[in-house]
Amino acid sequence: MATNSPDAELDELMTEAVADNEMMLDELSVAELVTLMNNRDARIPGAVRDALPTIIEAIDATSERMRAGGRLIYVGAGTSGRLGVLDASEIPPTFGTDGDVVLGIIAGGPTALVSSIESAEDSEETGRSDLEQVDPGPLDTIVGIASSGRTPYVLGALRLGNQRGSLTVGLSCNLDAPISEVAQHGIEIAVGPEVVTGSTRLGAGTATKLVLNMFSTISMIKLGKTYKTLMVDVKATNAKLVRRAVRIVTLATGVDDAAARTALDAADWNAKLAIATVVTGMSVDDARTALSAAAGVLRTVVETAPRAGQL
Repeated sequence: MATNSPDAELDELMTEAVADNEMMLDELSVAELVTLMNNRDARIPGAVRDALPTIIEAIDATSERMRAGGRLIYVGAGTSGRLGVLDASEIPPTFGTDGDVVLGIIAGGPTALVSSIESAEDSEETGRSDLEQVDPGPLDTIVGIASSGRTPYVLGALRLGNQRGSLTVGLSCNLDAPISEVAQHGIEIAVGPEVVTGSTRLGAGTATKLVLNMFSTISMIKLGKTYKTLMVDVKATNAKLVRRAVRIVTLATGVDDAAARTALDAADWNAKLAIATVVTGMSVDDARTALSAAAGVLRTVVETAPRAGQL
């Protein structure tokens, strides 16, 4: 007899399907389990590739808004929320942004990052009110992340985003997901059944991280946060990043380590600014003014400077 109960709907989800009901994971060797999981994971990039047209449209729209001053805001619960917060937290040190340019909001708040508060995902109103705390507007992009595609917390946030005129994106690992119907862009990654049935921290989590990598990284590239392949806005806040800043300047300009360090010292260890001074011969103040006029895009300064020929 057919039923429309929530439990029945859950049973029908791709992420809840059983890959092989005859497989006895607990009887397999470590070598067999590692091979099984590796083979399963190898299929995930293909599933992401199938969704690239929708991903491209969503990132294009996101980048346009961010260039006008908008923010990228991830909203999710459980593993999905943790992945959003993780991605957001890595943007300031990598690309030199302020902490409010890419945000991660998780059901249950910061405690849910280290402790399971799974019931926090069940309220649309909570999702709405949590997103309201950051006052979303027309230039912002709200990416609702839910492997199941049906998490009430995420649906509530996306509906508020629509009401505020924000760009809304639904990222799920199921087909015909409810969040795809609510969002302006519905990204559905058909990852299939998990090795451990229903454990979406596995394949669905990997697929989600791949897509979030694209969203944040490409948005930062389009904001001028890279030059060639180099993260020229990196913050040199520890020994490793100091060395990375030196290497970035040497790779971008061809000078040796000593000259790179001298330029970085003069530029307060701002790699982008140091590169601009080395390549153009400008003073630090003039290079800073030129970068500001170019909206922070180093290539614009390099290509328009009188001494920029070799780059």
